[in-house]
Amino acid sequence: MIEVSALEKRYGDTTALDGVSFRVGRGEIVGFLGPNGAGKTTTLRILSTYLTPDAGTARVGEYDVALQPMEVRRRLGYLPEHPPLYLDQTVQEFLRFCAALRGVPRSRRRGAVEDVIERCGLGEVRGRLIANLSKGYRQRVGLAQALVHRPEVLILDEPTVGLDPQQIREIRRLVASLATEHTVLLSTHILPEVTMTCSRAVIIHRGKVVADDSLEALSRSGGLEEAFLRLIGEELTLPADAPGDPA
Repeated sequence: MIEVSALEKRYGDTTALDGVSFRVGRGEIVGFLGPNGAGKTTTLRILSTYLTPDAGTARVGEYDVALQPMEVRRRLGYLPEHPPLYLDQTVQEFLRFCAALRGVPRSRRRGAVEDVIERCGLGEVRGRLIANLSKGYRQRVGLAQALVHRPEVLILDEPTVGLDPQQIREIRRLVASLATEHTVLLSTHILPEVTMTCSRAVIIHRGKVVADDSLEALSRSGGLEEAFLRLIGEELTLPADAPGDPA
């Protein structure tokens, strides 16, 4: 469902991506792992058609992100690190607007909005202004807007950044439940994010893929953290709730 081949991207003299290649199969939840500045967000912005690569190709389904961006967008749900929310709308108003924007037929919009409100646990705040919601609820609204048109592929960029431990556990459970209907690429620099939701990880460092394997294979020599540190040789920030987190 996602195929990235030899992607390159530069910002002036800085190389953000240097030959990045990987694939994500239908129904997989794959962690896209790396330290801050590794090139994760640049890759996601190319996949979501916000940026064009300097070289290489990327496809979502059978569609090229540079040559067929509208077809890609119809099949893609994207939650950036900072969700694109209209704070002066209620949750329900915003999701109805997103459904219309995403081309959901008028006859199906009410049902589509009700579905994501239920799936994302937004029932009790559906009539509240987004400006008055906690960060955790805003993140849920961001996820709901990415799901409202039932995309085949879902891209999540740091979905739990800045949340408290309880909110992190709730978002992780929600993400883990998506695999039955969606292919998910989850970008993060937090290791428990991957171990608790994904079956495979792609590790990127300084614009290059340094590992692409199942969590079991990456963990054989002492766990994912040791594998990560061995591959990139840098410390990784772990949240306080990481050890023994039951989520």
